[in-house]
Amino acid sequence: MTATCVILDIGGVLEITPETGWVQRWEQRLELPLGTVDERMHDVWRAGSVGGISEREVHQQVAARLGLDAPQAEAFMADLWAEYLGTPNEELIAHVQGLRGSCRLGILSNSFVGARERETTLYHFDELVEQIVYSHEIGIEKPDVRAFEAACASLDVRPERCLFIDDVAVNVEAARAAGMQAHLFDDNARTITRIAAHLDAGPRVSGRVPLG
Repeated sequence: MTATCVILDIGGVLEITPETGWVQRWEQRLELPLGTVDERMHDVWRAGSVGGISEREVHQQVAARLGLDAPQAEAFMADLWAEYLGTPNEELIAHVQGLRGSCRLGILSNSFVGARERETTLYHFDELVEQIVYSHEIGIEKPDVRAFEAACASLDVRPERCLFIDDVAVNVEAARAAGMQAHLFDDNARTITRIAAHLDAGPRVSGRVPLG
């Protein structure tokens, strides 16, 4: 419970995820007013983020609510995942790999049904850190304090020993309210410097941390 810990967000931190405009392109293709997709799908997106719906049910709702045939629905979801997954932040990932064995490492992510399987295949985050806490698997999203508590509990660490890194200010503030130290991600250099300061201030883990 005294080990120093670093917990990171995924989208916008470990993944570079700029907006691709895919929703607007689909609205133009389907001749729908701007905002229609989010209006029709809002409750489905919400349910998917907290595990209230299966991935198969998401596909069914996409087809039904937007009037898509099966190939169109597949293409729509492929565009969703392309933006969601983005590209790897290779510099930061490499830095985190170098931390393995010197501190506890975890991920806390607001997610969507299907995210673990895709991110494991593409980016092997399961090999990067010891524990990944996804909102769709615990039914709780940041900035709910219970999400941060779940992340600390999964690693068996005290909140005050943890540095949480996120690109959303409200989540950083919530982490601090949960007793954690926190850093608002804006670039790799400042984030790496902040991680180093955190580790220098706290006890290290002796020996190599087993992953899994």
